[in-house]
Amino acid sequence: MTPAPLGFRDRAREVAELLARLLLMFITGLGVSLALGALVLMLAGPAEAASREDTAVQQGALLFRGVGGGEPVAAPLLHTDVTLRVSGPIVRAKVVQRFRNPAHDWREGTYVFPLPENAAVDRMRIQVADRVIEGEIQERAQARATYEKAKAEGKATALVSQARSNMFTTRVANIGPRDEIRVEIEYQHTLAYSVVEGVGRYSLRFPMVVAPRYIPGKVVVDEESGAVTGTDVVPDAAAILPPMMLPDEAGPIVNPVSLNVYLDAGVPIAAVDSPFHRIRVDTLKPSVRRIRLSEGRTPANRDFVLNWTLAASNAPHATLFVEPGKDRDHALLMLVPPTPSAVGKRLPREVVYIIDTSGSMEGASIIQAREALAMALERLDAEDRFNVIEFNSTASALYTAAQPASRSNVDYAVRWVQRLRADGGTEMAGALDLALDGGRNVDRVRQIVFLTDGAVGNEAQLFGMIQQRLGDSRLFTVGIGSAPNSHFMRKAAQAGRGTFTYIGKVEEVRARMSELFAKLESPVVKGLTITWPSGARADASPDPLPDLYLGEPVVVAAAIDRTVGGEVRLSGDSGDIRWTSSLALGDANPGEGIGVLWARQKIEHWMDTLADGANEDAVRAQVLALALEFKLVSKFTSFVAVDKTPARSADARLKSGAVPGLLPAGWTPSGVYGELPQGATDARWHLLLGLLALVAFFLTRTPRVRQLSIKG
Repeated sequence: MTPAPLGFRDRAREVAELLARLLLMFITGLGVSLALGALVLMLAGPAEAASREDTAVQQGALLFRGVGGGEPVAAPLLHTDVTLRVSGPIVRAKVVQRFRNPAHDWREGTYVFPLPENAAVDRMRIQVADRVIEGEIQERAQARATYEKAKAEGKATALVSQARSNMFTTRVANIGPRDEIRVEIEYQHTLAYSVVEGVGRYSLRFPMVVAPRYIPGKVVVDEESGAVTGTDVVPDAAAILPPMMLPDEAGPIVNPVSLNVYLDAGVPIAAVDSPFHRIRVDTLKPSVRRIRLSEGRTPANRDFVLNWTLAASNAPHATLFVEPGKDRDHALLMLVPPTPSAVGKRLPREVVYIIDTSGSMEGASIIQAREALAMALERLDAEDRFNVIEFNSTASALYTAAQPASRSNVDYAVRWVQRLRADGGTEMAGALDLALDGGRNVDRVRQIVFLTDGAVGNEAQLFGMIQQRLGDSRLFTVGIGSAPNSHFMRKAAQAGRGTFTYIGKVEEVRARMSELFAKLESPVVKGLTITWPSGARADASPDPLPDLYLGEPVVVAAAIDRTVGGEVRLSGDSGDIRWTSSLALGDANPGEGIGVLWARQKIEHWMDTLADGANEDAVRAQVLALALEFKLVSKFTSFVAVDKTPARSADARLKSGAVPGLLPAGWTPSGVYGELPQGATDARWHLLLGLLALVAFFLTRTPRVRQLSIKG
């Protein structure tokens, strides 16, 4: 073979040297990336709350650092089985959380999970092998001490605590190698009901994911442990931000949920549907259905919603349930408003629309919000007035004051709305400050329509603001996305004497918003009062009663003196028409668990008074008395269960960590984590570390760890 020319060999040598240098650069860069990736994981490691807070959640993913440092360990795996039994307007639920230890050593697991915002959690038990241990309701600090003592003694134990009205934490200790501990939670609540075109419709919603929340304020660090516990605005932030897995990390179904519903409507059912999940429906009787997920299980990344309509001739106009008690009875009353033909001409309106454009709304949520708001603007009458406010890290209004709903003004507003994009934080206070004027409007009905996912942690601060500056305005919240913060949305609407509407996907916007607009455009029945039978004392909730809108019933829970006769009467004013409706106590349907529902509402009432400056010690005493009497989880009480037989020996090490949740369906990671909160370290440096760590992630397939902060 003829030798290659010298010039060609030189060029080949140069190419080889260049490739070698590039390979060396790649290996060096890879090493730096791996080191920085490890640094990021270490910086974003366990964020343990102060010892006083039993719901603190360690930051981690499927791999996290063990207690006291040490090597990374695997988190317990979680499966959730849900059984819902519906009887008329009441649902009884059992949630079984199965914590399985995949490792060869002992584990402790922590899981933050949502429940309906009006859920009354009144039972808990654990199952270890073939032993079932009933949980006890105890004062929160006592329950935590009971749990910690059992954990130290090597006994299987579980603790269920409330972080928010719709957010709970389960801690399970001493799960043996390859073993499983079942934690069963039972609760009940009332269902949402509405009348649409003369047909009654119930809606059941089971939340499955705790969405990341915007946390305002300055970061607070525990002096002893150096761990982040929260901020000066949200002191318990560490307890409400579970570790989060991103969609590309989840792989197979993580935290799978199976769900079964036994539905007994009490009257014939016309149709059943689930807008976000595929279901199988078995008809057992005209009024009874059994519903299951078609796939058998589903990832916990979006809320489950089930709707059913009643046969038109059976839509109830009034329903009363009574549960006999030892010293007093408990009643649940639902009254449906009059038909449109029974009320007069509506008053002109001033409508203020607030739209959330924070980072958490990026993706499907902002599309839904723009569609809904554009539709709202198009429906305004010429005699109405309106304004639009958008907010993220700051708030701004389209107009300095409400303007007439002329064709030109509406067209301009629609174009402005269609240009809105999602970015930044979720500073709701600024938007509410612009919208709430605290005034009185004699000749107009002033309505505020608030479109948001409600992904905030400073709910109490915002509730107080609404109550103090509402005036005679009415606040209506519209929940956007696959997992809105329904606790904030419903409580904000309650404080604003309005209602809450949930829109889970773009295809629902027109139908759900049309129903809301039909209600808002109808005459308002104000000054509602409820009268109980003569001589009967009653402690009813809510108090005061909200305004009455067409298609939206009023539901009242009450504790009343033992009585066998008389009528319950509800009345109010609609222009020059006096509207009344009544029910005889003697004709009431028998009910179960109504006392628990009443106690739950009363607890919420007492907690709400804190925003008005009520004495916390006095509120605590009232809440404790109710929660202990009715065995309810609350801010001041927790369920704890302990197996009396020690399982883990004293010399066996216990490793702890949090079970991660999934990012809600439709949420984009860049919208949530794109901007870290202000702190001592430049956010751009964190982002640089994060980008470099991506190389380590793709090579090692170790799930990334998300820090306490989120963008919007």
